[in-house]
Amino acid sequence: MIVVTLTKVPRSLRGDLTKWYQEIQTGVYVGNVSARIRDMLWDRIMKNIGHGEATMVYNSNNELGYTFRTTRKDRDVVDFDGIPLMMHLNEATGPVKHGFSNAAKFHQAKVMTRKLANKKPVAAPPTLIAIDLETTGLDPIEDEIMAIGAVKRVQGRPIERFYQLIQIDKPIPKNVMSLTGLTSELLNEKGVSLAAGLQGLKTFIGDTPLIGYNLHFDETFLTAGFKRNGLPDLGNRMVDLMPVVKKANKFLDKGDCKI
Repeated sequence: MIVVTLTKVPRSLRGDLTKWYQEIQTGVYVGNVSARIRDMLWDRIMKNIGHGEATMVYNSNNELGYTFRTTRKDRDVVDFDGIPLMMHLNEATGPVKHGFSNAAKFHQAKVMTRKLANKKPVAAPPTLIAIDLETTGLDPIEDEIMAIGAVKRVQGRPIERFYQLIQIDKPIPKNVMSLTGLTSELLNEKGVSLAAGLQGLKTFIGDTPLIGYNLHFDETFLTAGFKRNGLPDLGNRMVDLMPVVKKANKFLDKGDCKI
């Protein structure tokens, strides 16, 4: 059993955690995942926590049967003869994070809105790469990547494409075969190892920013794949289009989507 508490964190992080944990109360998440997923999620919390705070409690082989981690500046986790304790600090550690009142933030937002309205539209970046994966399921640890696709648009040049089938050991579920049209025979005949496919993707994308719809899904599978094969993870900037489409183009037709 794992319990995570979050305070004053971005909404995107809270929504992200609901994919693995159940939010039983605002900011309180309960779940039961493997140690590997738990550590990956804690790393993700650290990356996206902003100015907020997080505490995680999980099972451990000690006298208490549990241990914990925290980012609180007024607390420190100490080990007392194998027993984890939360020590209160007289002075908070870490740098002081200054902020503004809600009224000041609202005023700044109005000023920025006026400035942006007077600016000329910014030209699109010269190079864009959209990526998409086909997988055997939704779990980046238990399921596998079957195909990696990417499309590169360089302004003023023809569109370049990368597509690679990946050999897998597990059988493909029938509903996934029906959805993707991929079969085990096709992957074994034309596919390559996951390590070779990931290396090919790296060569194709270089350090160009990546875009995609629900890109977090693809990112978790790629991260797990690189880690499984002992390869360095991608360092590219990731831009998820799902929030933009949901807010600005909720009913956008597929035929209107162009790279």
